[in-house]
Amino acid sequence: MVLGDLKAWTNQFVTADERVLERISMIWPKCLAKLTSQPEEDLITINLVDALWKDHIIRRICLWIEYQFEPFGTKPDRSKFSKGKIDIAFFLEQDREHYIAYECKRLNVTYGGTRSSLATVYVTQGMMRFMTEQYAEALPIGCMLGYVLDGDIPFAVAQLDNAIKAHQPLCLLAGPTEAAPVRGIERFLTTHTRATGTVVELRHALLPFPAG
Repeated sequence: MVLGDLKAWTNQFVTADERVLERISMIWPKCLAKLTSQPEEDLITINLVDALWKDHIIRRICLWIEYQFEPFGTKPDRSKFSKGKIDIAFFLEQDREHYIAYECKRLNVTYGGTRSSLATVYVTQGMMRFMTEQYAEALPIGCMLGYVLDGDIPFAVAQLDNAIKAHQPLCLLAGPTEAAPVRGIERFLTTHTRATGTVVELRHALLPFPAG
């Protein structure tokens, strides 16, 4: 439950997200140097989180970074249960219910010489977890990181645009809307109404691998 001024919370989350992306843009080349051309999603994310932990500026932005963070849900009898694992969670204060969630998905993956955008997976197994409040329950902001494995950002953006607009359960209020890049990282925004009636803004950032 978010207490206090929701607008102030949203502004805090937005500012933190942009600062995190600035640091990701700086360390991304170091991550790429450790990876093959078609790595698995978890391997990419592990190396990204490891590099973030070693970045002293990140520690000025947040208190803690958690890989595979498990948010808790509450049963009718008030007992707790795991709602799954968020790829990356950034904590801005000492409260495990207040975090910026980053769900990470691969895009433009090559299988047997054929490119698959995986845009539908990005939507159904990524964005929808914010809609159901499996992730970021009651929080105003959620974030998606797209790992574009062939470096073709325009193709990824076009495929995501189609997949997002076609998936009615996303309850799209606005977007996809292009956002200003952060140090070369392409971004766009979408806004949605959850089943609970709350509104969530999803902030999407696309990280390219070298072409070829």
